Amino acid sequence: MFLSSVCANKLIRWVHACLLIGILGACDQAALQFNNTDITGASFGQDFSLLDPDGKTRTLADFRGKAVIVFFGFTQCPDVCPTALSRAVEVRSRLGEEGKRLQVIFVSVDPERDTPALLKEYTAAFDADFLGLYTSVEDTRKVAEAFRVFYRKVPTGDSYTMDHTATSYVYDPEGRLRLAVSHSSSAESVADDIRKLLQPRS
Repeated sequence: MFLSSVCANKLIRWVHACLLIGILGACDQAALQFNNTDITGASFGQDFSLLDPDGKTRTLADFRGKAVIVFFGFTQCPDVCPTALSRAVEVRSRLGEEGKRLQVIFVSVDPERDTPALLKEYTAAFDADFLGLYTSVEDTRKVAEAFRVFYRKVPTGDSYTMDHTATSYVYDPEGRLRLAVSHSSSAESVADDIRKLLQPRS
């Protein structure tokens, strides 16, 4: 059976289109191979409604157009929190000009002691653009559960410290949860992943 020249040309164009789609799809998949844990499509950590140090309610929608790192901690944390925020500083530095499109958010799991003024001072000590957020004790528990973040008070003499999840979450510029970053991940690996998320998509 022979095809007419018109049909043959349509078939050729169709094959070329399929090949092009396949190539583009393969390139896109290759571009989205991450160093850190890919949790795209996760059902948790979809949004929050928290207060910034100036008393303004913030949600993820406020940061559309930027990649976002969210980390839960407390200002009196001796090591884990400073290490995570110091890594975020280095990530921004490694991104160069693209670092302006990265928002780092520090959510307090200790609102009893982390006052708005203290949160503002704490995050600014790392980077003036980092943002500390908080809510009531009761709502902190709800937000942490929504993000699958564990925390608890640990008595220390006449005071207490906090045990808490050390994972950072990364969102893409469309506000979608994409990555879980372990405490041991390097700034280089995180910056490389965020650079991919900041690239425009066709």
